[in-house]
Amino acid sequence: MSEAKHKNRGAVRWHHQSPTPQMSRGRLLAITAAIAIVSGVTFKSVTGFNGGGESAQLETPLDNTQQLETLNGAAPNSTHEKTAELSAPAAPSWREKIVKQGETLSQILQKAGYSNQEIHNITSQPQDGKSLVQILPGQTIAFKPDDAGELVGLRHIKSPLESVTYLRTDAGFVSQTVLRSPKSQETWATGIIDSSLFLAGEKAGLSQRMILDMANIFGGVIDFALDTRKGDTVQLVYEELFLDDKKFKDGEIIAASFTNQGETFNAFRYTDVNADTNYYNEDGVSMRKAFLMAPLDFTRVSSNFNMRRLHPIYKTVRPHKGTDYAAPTGTPVYAAGDGRVVQAGYTRANGNYVFIRHGDKYVTRYLHLHKRRVKSGQSVSQGQVLGTVGSTGSATGPHLHYEFLVNGKHRNPRTVYKDLPKATALPENEMANFRQTIKKANTQLAILNANNNMAMHNSSSSNDALN
Repeated sequence: MSEAKHKNRGAVRWHHQSPTPQMSRGRLLAITAAIAIVSGVTFKSVTGFNGGGESAQLETPLDNTQQLETLNGAAPNSTHEKTAELSAPAAPSWREKIVKQGETLSQILQKAGYSNQEIHNITSQPQDGKSLVQILPGQTIAFKPDDAGELVGLRHIKSPLESVTYLRTDAGFVSQTVLRSPKSQETWATGIIDSSLFLAGEKAGLSQRMILDMANIFGGVIDFALDTRKGDTVQLVYEELFLDDKKFKDGEIIAASFTNQGETFNAFRYTDVNADTNYYNEDGVSMRKAFLMAPLDFTRVSSNFNMRRLHPIYKTVRPHKGTDYAAPTGTPVYAAGDGRVVQAGYTRANGNYVFIRHGDKYVTRYLHLHKRRVKSGQSVSQGQVLGTVGSTGSATGPHLHYEFLVNGKHRNPRTVYKDLPKATALPENEMANFRQTIKKANTQLAILNANNNMAMHNSSSSNDALN
């Protein structure tokens, strides 16, 4: 979608920060000032806001911030490493090669001047040698010759977290594996929605994966295509993972809060006694519902359920028994719930389509797909990709046409959820442990929500004074 089309879609003004023991108190308070005055103000010194406006004077009390600082003042988790006794990694005498598409170990070593016998020895003698036939593009192969040019070491760097080193001994090559664990550090993000959650969240510095993970958590209670409103607020407490003091990637969302049209939904990550990890609200009710509110990564909704709609192609009044989600071609389409594919094919009207049966009562239908990723008879799970948005069949542009049937009758996908099965809850004998586990995160969300509320109140008061 062009930039022009998004011009009026607004943004989410975000702020995110990782509190560390080394951070000065003054800096932490300044950061919290940015959180508290998130509505309508931008800062030159803070990333994640729209533009680079002038700095503002802080007039918001900081009691909640001091509480948040206390909660997050502990040192980050220590690094856990399982290592063998190895030579120093990647010394200057090691020669490195990034694996390209289609390259094999034999090709790489032969180009370096080593014989087929050397390659056979290193892949057949060590316990892990056979894994070298499965090197992948983007991985690193490092090899070490001695002064005579003979191969005395080879290292297969599979990822930043795993490498295997092969060293020549008198008895032949032996292998040693190094596994690393990144440091985990808590951070938070908070924002006020102008209109668009996903695009502005990316601009603000949150990774796409983090934004989508958050949307998936609330996917059973909020349709982000239709339900979000200007002024909605969102708070995240999540992990960032570091290797060698550099950010490696985002970790898991620990807790999240979304206030939509005045109603607040909280979600907490919790691992139960069976080692299953899910998200629950503060009462221990699962955030995972039987069906998603919206079955795709959407950009906007072009047509709702309407039994008297004028068809855009045939120009006749025909029932529109579903919801159309207009989105760019190639946008993933998800299974709304667990079930089995009962039909998947192509017709002139439907284009590429997939029909899924969920138990005895429910059927969901997905029409006009660009490509299908599932076949008839296949079992699918909620959130599994069924295909991608397209404009096949009788469609005026790329969109997903989504239908929901109960006992063979069409229901409005936007309202049917009120009559669907309720979400499961944790057993009563687990609630005490659950409440203790989420206690800190619950307090963090309360503080962030309070700061957002103060910021919105101060912004509203300032606007009233100007008027």
